[in-house]
Amino acid sequence: MAQCSESANVCPEMNGEPKKERKVAVITGITGQINRSSVLSSFLSQVHGILRRSSSFNTGRIEHLYQNPQTHTEGNMKLHYGDLTDSTCLVKIINQVKPTEIYNLGAQSHVKISFELAEYTANVDGVGTLRLLDAIKTCGLTNSVKFYQASTSELYGKVQEIPQKETTPFYPRSPYGAAKLYAYWIVVNFREAYNMFATNGILFNHESPRRGSNFVTRKISRSVAKIHLGQLESFSLGNLDSKRDWGHAKDYVEAMWLMLQTEEPEDFVIATGEVHSVREFVEEAFKNVGKTIVWEGKDEQETGRCQETGVVHVKVDPKYFRPTEVDYLQGDSTKAFQKLGWKPRVTFKELVREMVEADIELMKKNPNA
Repeated sequence: MAQCSESANVCPEMNGEPKKERKVAVITGITGQINRSSVLSSFLSQVHGILRRSSSFNTGRIEHLYQNPQTHTEGNMKLHYGDLTDSTCLVKIINQVKPTEIYNLGAQSHVKISFELAEYTANVDGVGTLRLLDAIKTCGLTNSVKFYQASTSELYGKVQEIPQKETTPFYPRSPYGAAKLYAYWIVVNFREAYNMFATNGILFNHESPRRGSNFVTRKISRSVAKIHLGQLESFSLGNLDSKRDWGHAKDYVEAMWLMLQTEEPEDFVIATGEVHSVREFVEEAFKNVGKTIVWEGKDEQETGRCQETGVVHVKVDPKYFRPTEVDYLQGDSTKAFQKLGWKPRVTFKELVREMVEADIELMKKNPNA
């Protein structure tokens, strides 16, 4: 088999086979909510994931890709220990791998937690992006690497127009949103100052069965699964009327890849264009286990009762409220539709059903998962 040289982005021709472009990606945050690596692996010859070192082997969300996770290598994927707060390790990994694409998906991405860990969030999500961009420049790969930055709809925060598109003014309402705003503009700066192929994907909420359990959608699907199996009676949420544009993570990963296949780097909003409230997500989740939720009371005293049994399954707890709420996010992906040919495939109902069914199977095997 023809081998790619470290410096070239094209594999040499052998046995009459046509030249094959070298596609090697570095992915930060590879242990995030979904199997991003397997989706991207279908487009790439090599995937190198950056894994933050901890006291345990933190690969739970990608362990299905490994026969032996401790090897850190399986097929065309290899894991490297690294951290967005450590510029030395970033330079070392990028210089060693010499990637053609970098996907910066690593972040402290929980909005409420960012209020408690504001400095850490800024260091990882904001300055961490700068460290990664600067590492590309230090390694002399400015003209050969394509860089994707995982931006967020939280940039819009206190929305200035509905729906939100690429030209909508930003107004972040959390330390997470503010950190991501710095990351957004430093990407634009490196693109303009150094002619780097660097793009921001402003992704609206994207969910899957591998979403972290501390996020509201996964908390709902897990709790509904436990209630269905008789392992739980009720659970508590914060603002039931927050409205979000929820899509499936695997659709959004495809959009990320498409952004790096264009001739010129541009920023794109990726969203479904549909809006649903947390309340609607709860109702849809319970429908999948044959329960109808009826809402009673107001504000902090509001509850969700099962119409069939009369049991209260949902309560409101003020501790889950954010200091500053983001009430309504709805994306306009017209630019992505037109320039990338991208459209979401999974509907809201299909997404909720997949998450609930996956958690039912998970809780059957391990109620404490």
